Amino acid sequence: QVQLVESGGGLVQAGGSLRLSCAASGRTFSMYAMGWFRQAPGKEREFVGAINWSSGFTYYADSAKGRFTISRDNAKNTASLQMNSLKPEDTAAYFCATTSSPLAWHWTSSGRYDYWGQGTQVTVSS
Repeated sequence: QVQLVESGGGLVQAGGSLRLSCAASGRTFSMYAMGWFRQAPGKEREFVGAINWSSGFTYYADSAKGRFTISRDNAKNTASLQMNSLKPEDTAAYFCATTSSPLAWHWTSSGRYDYWGQGTQVTVSS
C-alpha cells in the first residue's frame, strides 16, 4: 500500500497563491503517476493535474493550465501543487492520489487511482 498525506491548504484571498504538498510512503515503487483532484461541496471530484513520477511529465486540466504547477521530489517522495492567481471557484478540498497506469489519458479519471490522501481544504475569498 501507499500512504499519502496532503498539507498546505488554507484561506487565501483571490489572486493569491498556495502551495500544497503530498508526502508518499509505503510501496512508492508502485506509483507511476501522482494526480491532484479537487472536490467542492455538492460537486463531483474534478481532475486538476498529474505528474509522471519518473519523468516529471505533467498533464493539466484546462482550468489549471497557466495557473497551477505540479512538481515532484523523488528523493523525498513528495509532490507539490503550486497554485497561483487563485479564484473563488478554486475553493475545494484538494486530494492527491497515485496511479499505476502509464497512460496519461487515464490520469483524468479518479477511478484509475489506487491510493488517496485525506484531502486538504483550500478556501479562496473574493
